[in-house]
Formats: sequence, structure tokens, C-alpha cells
Amino acid sequence: MISVDLNCDIGESLGNQVVGNDEAIMPFLTSANIACGFHGGNPSVMQRTVKLAQRHGVAIGAHPSFPDLEGFGRREMMMSPAEIYELMIYQVSSLAGFVLVNGGKLHHVKPHGALYNMAARDANYARAIADAVADIDQSLLLYGLSGSELINAGISRGLKTCSEVFADRHYQDDGSLTPRTKPNALITSTNVAVAQVIRMVKDKTVVSDQGNAVSIKAETICIHGDGVHAVQFAKEIRLALESAGITIKSCNNE
Repeated sequence: MISVDLNCDIGESLGNQVVGNDEAIMPFLTSANIACGFHGGNPSVMQRTVKLAQRHGVAIGAHPSFPDLEGFGRREMMMSPAEIYELMIYQVSSLAGFVLVNGGKLHHVKPHGALYNMAARDANYARAIADAVADIDQSLLLYGLSGSELINAGISRGLKTCSEVFADRHYQDDGSLTPRTKPNALITSTNVAVAQVIRMVKDKTVVSDQGNAVSIKAETICIHGDGVHAVQFAKEIRLALESAGITIKSCNNE
């Protein structure tokens, strides 16, 4: 039986400005990546979002990023492996604390934005992230782009990994995401997003912008919570997966 996780980046409010619709999208998810304050979110938002996820039985992950509130964590930064390691320890431990005091346990870690994309291709960044996650808690799952250096680093460090694909993004021939600077980076059609997801899960391929079928491992599907169509995407994708006989559940860390 085929199963897949449905995750979303949430808790990304900027001060009092709400980004996305966490309340509406949460019922459709099986895991949530909660911002740790460096690209979005703050202590109050983290506490509120942890409680929201728990009410819906959604697995909770930390969503650490570069220290880039102004750029929403989507600007690349050059940092040493030691600095990346410390950045991860600080943010993941912070979110883990909120989960702990609410009677839960952190399930996974998924880097955000530019940090995620740089770790997908840079082995040094990837190793620093994997080392931090393993040193915090060896039982944590590491979410990363399918076929990326981050997944390789997690496996090398003995972590359980969850290979991620994206419902609302286009791909390149090398399996990387089409950069957001390109006009066709984002998928805005629900039908196109659903068709891409079904293909990735069932056929284990995605069609690149160059028109080629690229092999992919789809263990978790990401929907960006700040997307205009995020709630509709989540609802329709979950319905389509279930109609195709695919089980929706969080990645297994046991």
C-alpha cells in the first residue's frame, strides 16, 4: 500500500501580520513545519501554532532558517558549517521546548527557504544541519528535497529521513526546484498541482521545465502555507490522493 505525508510550512507570521491561513489548512495536514522566529514567527506564534497542530493530531516539526526576517529567509547567506550548526541548535531547541511543555515531542526538522535550497546542493551545509539534528535528538526525522545532499547527509549521520516533493513548484532536469526568480517557478492551478502530485507519488517521476521525466522519491508533499491557493491545494490534493487509494499519514520515525 502506498502512503505519503502531507506537510505545510506554518506559523510564519511577521509580527502581527499573519502569513497564510494556519487554522484553515491544518485539518488537511499530517505534519506541520513551524517557523522558529528567524524568518517568521515569534514565541507567541510558536506556542499558538504548536497547540493548533496538537488539536488536529498533526506531527510537529521545526522549520529553522537563515536569520532573515526582512527577506523571509529566502536570501542566500554565506556561513561556516559551525555557524550553521549553531543556528540549527538554537532554533530547533527553541521549538522543541514549546512542544515539550505542551506534552508532546518534536517529530522532525525541515530547513526553510534559502537554507533548505543551499543544503540541497552543498554537502558542507547539509552535514552541519544533519549533525545538529542528530546531536539534539537522534530520533528526529530530517526532511529534505528528494535526491539532495541534505538527505544524503542525514542518512550518513544515521538519521531517518523523509524525501520531500513540492505540489506547487516546478522542477529542473537535475531534480532541483525552479528558482523563484523565474516566472514559471510556482504552480497556481489546482488541477496542475494535483496531477503533478499523483504522478510523483504513483509513478515516482516529475516532468521538468525542460519536458523530461525526472526520477523522484515522494515520501512527503509540501504545500506552502503562504501560497494564495494553499488551503484549496491542500483540500484537493488530499481528496485526490485518498481517491487514488493512497494513505495519508506522517512519515514514520519509529
